[in-house]
Amino acid sequence: MKLWGRILWSLLSGPRGRRGVSQGWAFNLQKSHSCLAGLLSATEMVSHWTQVFEERGIPEARESCEYIVAHVLGAKTFQSLRPVLRTKLLTPQQRESIQELCSHRLQRMPVQYILGEWDFQGLSLKMVPPVFIPRPETEELVEWILEEVAQRAPAVGPQGGPLILEVGCGSGAIALSLLSQLPKSQVIAVDKAEAAVSLTRENAQRLQLQDRIQIIPLDVTSEGHWTHLLPWAPVDLVVSNPPYVFHKDMEQLAPEICSYEDLVALDGGEEGMDIITHILTLAPQLLKASGSIFLEVDPRHPELVSSWLQSRPDLYLSLVAVRKDFCGRPRFLHVQKSAS
Repeated sequence: MKLWGRILWSLLSGPRGRRGVSQGWAFNLQKSHSCLAGLLSATEMVSHWTQVFEERGIPEARESCEYIVAHVLGAKTFQSLRPVLRTKLLTPQQRESIQELCSHRLQRMPVQYILGEWDFQGLSLKMVPPVFIPRPETEELVEWILEEVAQRAPAVGPQGGPLILEVGCGSGAIALSLLSQLPKSQVIAVDKAEAAVSLTRENAQRLQLQDRIQIIPLDVTSEGHWTHLLPWAPVDLVVSNPPYVFHKDMEQLAPEICSYEDLVALDGGEEGMDIITHILTLAPQLLKASGSIFLEVDPRHPELVSSWLQSRPDLYLSLVAVRKDFCGRPRFLHVQKSAS
């Protein structure tokens, strides 16, 4: 799915906060409803709402409409609809449902929340605000981790596969993707947000992966809380898409983010490093020798993380690789613990 394909931080150039979002969004729905009286096909509905969204300054106007119309018609994407369904007369109930969902988009609600689900690495995940919506970049992080695991000698986890700790599980996108593609793996997933813990648990059950994941409410920044993870140590991998937005950049986030998503899952402090340094500080106590940490970060972070690790030789961690995202920005880090 390409709705978020313009990379998360392209949204930084959007309007600030909620200002201008609620004011004037509620165009005359009664007038629109009368216009829709003659719009009876899916294709016509997409054209109509695309125009409305464009007039109201809604990003990804056509894509938003297409996903909503397809959802009402029981499909993942508009392109996957059979041609006959695109021109077939819509029922009054279908038109009403489309109008209702489009009214939420006019309030700048992300399509993922409107639909209540989203695909990630081939998995259909339930999406509920304010739990952070997984982005396409994070799918690249998962792919890199899978490549690295495949290149290593067989790991010796509890079931003969790697034991993975995810810090900040959100919807469970990373953890559940790894579980589904590494059949012998096990995951410990932690998040301090109750909504995230609950959603990860529900998504695990939906995908029938609950038997191989431990989901724990835990704040890694709280003194001593990390000791709750020691019974599962040592782990093979620590993975995380932590809050990494520089605090000064938070006010520039798009309304879709500011109004609906959990900003705590984004704000990484002054230099976006607050949670990153906590993870790097705790990881050596939890990792096996030669264990790895995989992080998604801001493009400014590789240099900052490298310098920080050099200042902490006591952690025995080294930045061994940096990978760029599909926009060519350094986005992913592989940090490894020394074997000795």
